Amino acid sequence: MGIIDATIIYVKQQLEGAEAGHDWFHIERVYRNALHIADQENCKREVVQLAALLHDIADSKFHGGDESIGPKTARTFLESQHTDAATIDHVVKIIENISFKGGKTERTFSSLELDIVQDADRLDAIGAIGIARTFNYGGYKNRPMYDPAIAPNINMTKEEYKASNAPTINHFYEKLLLLKDRMNTPAGRKLAEERHRFMEVFLAQFYAEWEGAK
Repeated sequence: MGIIDATIIYVKQQLEGAEAGHDWFHIERVYRNALHIADQENCKREVVQLAALLHDIADSKFHGGDESIGPKTARTFLESQHTDAATIDHVVKIIENISFKGGKTERTFSSLELDIVQDADRLDAIGAIGIARTFNYGGYKNRPMYDPAIAPNINMTKEEYKASNAPTINHFYEKLLLLKDRMNTPAGRKLAEERHRFMEVFLAQFYAEWEGAK
């Protein structure tokens, strides 16, 4: 069995029963997005595949905020598969640097492969799927959908972002609507445009219905 097939089996097992916005189906969508973008770039395809599959293997949100557990889990798995050291290091660095974290954290590593997987992950955070994931996670955390008295905080520090319990609608302004202009690749930017517009239409309809206008 090849490393990609083995990784798919491993990730499916590890994420069985995970919160719906961060489950195997999220990984599968990110994987497909990453392959679509990779097809248009001269990149290390296997690194992209492995990083896309393992990028949320142990998301810090579900492990007490521990940002080290995901990279460690990925490294342990890849070492068990006798993956070469350079590939392991590259994949782990991608996992360490892929997260949004309030948008205030500078990446400590750069590569085309990171750009691709980050775009693929961000695409799954916007558009129709992004809206569904956002409200699913808000419900999971028992957050209000919307509170007009609580304004979005678009200048949060990494720590504030991680600790936020703000209404779900605020997350659109604190992250989702910012992603279109932070895409790394031409293909990622093109796909993000349509998904961004869809979110704008959704928000306009949401506020109209909230006020009883429609």
